[in-house]
Order: sequence, then structure tokens, then C-alpha cells
Amino acid sequence: MHPGFAKASTLTEAIIGAAIEVHRDKGPGLIESIYEWCFLKELSLRGLVAENQRMVRISCKGFMKEEALRLDVLVEGCVLVEAKAVERILPIHKAQLLSYMKLLNVPLGLLINFNVPKLTDGISRLILPGADG
Repeated sequence: MHPGFAKASTLTEAIIGAAIEVHRDKGPGLIESIYEWCFLKELSLRGLVAENQRMVRISCKGFMKEEALRLDVLVEGCVLVEAKAVERILPIHKAQLLSYMKLLNVPLGLLINFNVPKLTDGISRLILPGADG
């Protein structure tokens, strides 16, 4: 089991609550950057530490490189949130989130599409393979 999985699992309810509050306040139809900024502020108001840009070390066959990773929101270092404002979630959106989770070694991810009438219909929970077992 991933060492951060238990903490990540307990945080998801608060994270989803923050997203619901943003969606309740702003509604669907805005651009992703607005939802992301509001979501970061809502998480902060709830006492959760969140960041949205990060340097990450990439390794490939013995070579290393530092790269700025444009992630949407990393909460408490253990839940990665990808905020979307799209008509529908595509498989590539989930693949991108999983790739970011692998790079950052984050056990749990939430893909949140703010462009839906009811936010809970736009949330997907992803687990890093092997993190929960």
C-alpha cells in the first residue's frame, strides 16, 4: 500500500466538498482557469494545503531532468486534482491524470469536470495502480 493512500482517502470528501462549493457559487460554463483559482482559494479557506505548479525530476534510462509540471491542484501532497470544463470527459483526460500521478508518486487523483449541471456527475476517482493494495 502507498504510504499516502490512507490520508488521501480521508481527504477526498473535503476536496469534493470544496469543488461542490465552487460549482454552487460559479455554476457551469466558465473556463478551467477560473474554476482552478476559485478551487485553490476554497481549499485554503478549509485549511488544506494546495499547490498548482511544481518542479518534478524526470528520469529516463539513466538521464535526469528537472521540469516544471503544469498540474492543476495537488492537495496535501497526496491527492492530485485535474480540473476540467469540457462537454464530456475523454479517456485521454484520465490517462493524463494517471501519468501525472505516476510522475509525482501520488496515490489518488480526482478528475473534476465543472461543466456539468450537477457536479457529482462530473467527478472520477483514480487510484495509482498498486497504491491501495
